[in-house]
Amino acid sequence: MTTSKEDILNQLRSQSVPPTDLPDLQSIELASQWIRYEDPAEQFAETLASVGGLCVRVKNVDEINQRLSELTAYQEASQVCSQIAGCGQPNVSIPDITDPHDFENIDFAILPGEFGVAENGAVWITNEGGPARTLYFLAQHVALLVPASDIVNNMHQAYQKLEFAENSFGTFMSGPSKTADIEQSLVIGAHGARSLTVFLVEEAF
Repeated sequence: MTTSKEDILNQLRSQSVPPTDLPDLQSIELASQWIRYEDPAEQFAETLASVGGLCVRVKNVDEINQRLSELTAYQEASQVCSQIAGCGQPNVSIPDITDPHDFENIDFAILPGEFGVAENGAVWITNEGGPARTLYFLAQHVALLVPASDIVNNMHQAYQKLEFAENSFGTFMSGPSKTADIEQSLVIGAHGARSLTVFLVEEAF
């Protein structure tokens, strides 16, 4: 006598499904089908806005400091931290925080992003910016600095930029926290940052 589980598995094993080769992602024919934009940075800004974020194109850190002073979330922040030298006016030292849960008390965090994706407004973030990876998600408001020259068109190009040689943290972040689980009503900031500002910076920082 067989169990229902065994019956299901036996039926699945009896099905003859022809093998399918994986696509050659390096082929010119396939790569030509990937979405591309005339101005990836402009598309990134539009896509980010559509998911609740804000993109600001700036020349350097000095201009970022000027733009930060115009943001309500930054003006009202009582606890500010920054992983970018000379950016913002931090009054909280990240190394002094030993319990990651305490990062929820950070009102505004200024952090690095490695590159952006025009297709979905996402930014690739890693723990290269510091040991506090939870800070990206627990801080009330987050600003990311991304090199303006590092905006790729699509996720295919994005994955080609990733390095998997080392075991480290990395993820894509697109806009502030969003959920619509309750009565299909969109709520911003329920499970993470209440706002996300991405600065596309022309000069090195």
